[in-house]
Amino acid sequence: MEILDVVDEYGNPTGETVEREKAHEKGIMHRTSHVWLLRKKQGKVQILLQKRCETKESFPGCYDISSAGHIPAGMDFVESAIKELQEELGISASGDELIFCGDRTVIWNDFFCGKPFHDRQYSRVFILWRDIDEEKFILQKEEIDSVLWMDLNECISAIEHNQIRHCIYPGELKMVKDAVEASEYDKNV
Repeated sequence: MEILDVVDEYGNPTGETVEREKAHEKGIMHRTSHVWLLRKKQGKVQILLQKRCETKESFPGCYDISSAGHIPAGMDFVESAIKELQEELGISASGDELIFCGDRTVIWNDFFCGKPFHDRQYSRVFILWRDIDEEKFILQKEEIDSVLWMDLNECISAIEHNQIRHCIYPGELKMVKDAVEASEYDKNV
């Protein structure tokens, strides 16, 4: 059972906690960390997509954020992002390697397994530069079927035109692209 901090509209913990299932059942605001892995190949920026397992309750078999997760109660955005990178992809990272892209609020309603699902997330978005071949990742098999490097601009177009099965918010990719364009790291790669 995952316990999450209840947060206000700015992502600040209120002092209350909630079970993850209850947060989605009742639409209670909680936090997530999103990390997009990037690398530069032949002068172009590539982004890593994870393909969700076919057994996932939500969005099975869809391409998604490189690494993302709900933040356990008492943990902060960076600490959780580092934990998820290790668990999902087998990557070690330090907080100073994460490049902040921005925050966004996620609000949507759906049905999964015949039950209402009310998502209310305050998400912090990061990028992490890592040049790792797809087969070198150590994937969390109950979460991820595979990973795929894709040219960032091609990925944005594919998402905007629904050319691949995905559960990615196009605005978040815009945040990533803006951060890449502003990144000193990108200029030095």
